[in-house]
Formats: sequence, C-alpha cells, structure tokens
Amino acid sequence: MSTTDLSLIDRFLEMMAAERGVARNTILAYQSDLVSASQLTGGKLADADAKMLAQLAGQWSDLASSSVARKVSALRRFFSFLHDEGLRDDNPSSGLPKPARARGLPKILDKDQVDLLFQTIEAELADARTSTTAFRLSALVELLYGSGLRASELVSLPRTAIVGDRPFIILTGKGDKERLVPISDRARHAVHEWLEFVPKEARYLFPSRGGHISRIRLYQIIKSLAAKSGLDPEKLSPHVLRHAFATHLLAGGANLRALQAMLGHADIATTQIYTHVDASRLVELVNKRHPMANRTLTRAPTGSNPLP
Repeated sequence: MSTTDLSLIDRFLEMMAAERGVARNTILAYQSDLVSASQLTGGKLADADAKMLAQLAGQWSDLASSSVARKVSALRRFFSFLHDEGLRDDNPSSGLPKPARARGLPKILDKDQVDLLFQTIEAELADARTSTTAFRLSALVELLYGSGLRASELVSLPRTAIVGDRPFIILTGKGDKERLVPISDRARHAVHEWLEFVPKEARYLFPSRGGHISRIRLYQIIKSLAAKSGLDPEKLSPHVLRHAFATHLLAGGANLRALQAMLGHADIATTQIYTHVDASRLVELVNKRHPMANRTLTRAPTGSNPLP
C-alpha cells in the first residue's frame, strides 16, 4: 500500500474519531476495509476513478451483501472526506457497487420464553444451595431484558452505576454518546442483592480477574441459562434479550422516539426494525380506534351476500 493511501486513511480515521465521535470498533472496521481496498487497487485508492472502483465488485463477489455494504459505506465516507478537504476535485463514489441489502429482522423471544428464563433464575435463587452466581445471573438478565443494555455496556458497568432508589443510570455508549437508561424496580432489587457479594474495592459491578467479566463470558452465561430453561442456546444471546426488551416495550405502547433514546440508536431507522413484530397490535388498533370501526353495514352491496 502506498504511503499516500496510508497517510490519507490515517487522516480520515482521525477525523472520524475526533469530529464525529465514531466508536473504536467502527474505526477499526473502516481501517480494515480501506486498507483492503487500497491493496486491491494497487495502492492507488486515493487516486482511483469511478471505473477502477466499479471493478471492486468482482473482487468482492464471494462476500455477503452485508459485508459489501459495509465496505461501500467506508469508501463513500473516505471519498467524501477527500472531496470536502479539497484533496480531490471529484468524488468517484458513483462507481462503487450498489449491493441490495435488506435489513434482517432481529431474533426475538416471545413473552412465554422470557418467563421460562425467569422461572429458571427464580428456581436457582430459591434453592437452598444457591451460589453467588445465581444472584449475578439474576442481575445480568434483569438489566439485559429490563433496560436493553448492550453486552459491552453491561459488563463494564461501574460498581456504583446503580445507586439506591435512583431509577436510571447514565451510560456512555457507541461514539462516546451519553444516554439516560431507566432501571426497573426488579433490576434495582436484583442488583442490590448481587452487590452483597461484590467486594467493596471492586471497580466494576460484575468483576473478574483483572477487571470485569468479558462479553464472551456473558454469552456463555446466557446460553447456559437457555439450555437450563429448555430453549435452544443458539437462539439466545445478550443481544436477543436486548431485542426482546425493545420488542415487548413497543408492544406495550412505548413511543418509538423514546425507545430510540433508551436503546442509544443514532438513527430512528434502526429502531423502526422493531415495528415488524407488532402487526397484530396495529390491526387491533385499526379495528378499535378507527372512526369507522364502530359503524355497521346496514345493507350489503347489490349482487353480493351479506357480510357475516
């Protein structure tokens, strides 16, 4: 890769981190995609024209459409940066492939399945041989399903994040953006019980050697809970519980904008994916609330049978 490409990619990533507040994992993904594209263009990415960029489609033919869409997004931002900074007179992004990308529907749990998880947790807590891990499990799941936290946010919570009767916490999520997250009474109670076992000098709410439990360990804990509850471990993860939080809250009448704020989504379009699960509620809403809902037909159309 040419030193020019490397230098410009570094400048672009610095701008994205400093001015846009892009999360570190996203920066690393951009870096990987841009370095790879530079290699595919013979170290001439910064000077590539639309025709050269169009040839990348062939190089990416074996990739999933979601991967191609991510690479295209990184390149579009990169060339917009070059153009905005006056480093190019044109923007060749029009030559980039346009992958058809359908946003996948999130995996979700129905309320009966969630009940099974909590029944398992309650049985472990009621067991005379209850270990400290049962109280940790209870706190973890209450916060995942009760507040919709991301796995990374949950495992890195400070020991003092949830204080007394305060019904919310302030989280710093993706892009170092702060948001207010309500904490249910159940979750606060579960955390209070778990704190009895957390060392006073611990920095994190869910400590482990050298810091806090890892995301991988959290995944293992949740999948073990699924197996104990008679659910398919492959269909349950911390993120699935976050999806369940959003889905069930929306079904209960939550405002989409409020849900966006609680989940920490930068774009409302990301939150709107949850509206697919509530089709039955929408039909019921139309049937009960529409101005014509309570009117009955007094006669059937000519030549047709009366409606039942």
